Amino acid sequence: MSTLTFDTVNVGDTLPALALPAINRTTLALFAGASGDHNAVHIDLDYVRRAGMPDVFAHGMLSMAYLGRLLTQWVEQRQLRQFGVRFVGITQLGHQITCTGKVVEKFEAEGEKRIRLEIQTANQYGEPRILGDAVVAL
Repeated sequence: MSTLTFDTVNVGDTLPALALPAINRTTLALFAGASGDHNAVHIDLDYVRRAGMPDVFAHGMLSMAYLGRLLTQWVEQRQLRQFGVRFVGITQLGHQITCTGKVVEKFEAEGEKRIRLEIQTANQYGEPRILGDAVVAL
């Protein structure tokens, strides 16, 4: 992690992308256990097929956790002031997720110099799965 300062970061700068391995059943099982989210749509093939879906799919919060990793590989966690997302697509098994971020604003609030980032996850086809924003203090 490099030392960033408010003066060295500019609107339009991008965060180093975080590319992840393809989502598989093991990842979903491990995340279900770690998070306590055992919703059947993420782990039970029979259940999702009865519901009309072709297969289980990733937890939205798994992808949000990946975005958290994107941010904390760029700045220390203690610098994070805000982090929110909107789920815009389903992350299917086999999707290779890439997390990206871009600086969209520099401002001061509560006596701190801060930046606002637009962040997202997208699959290997370039389809956004999560859109969000974050604010960090520099």
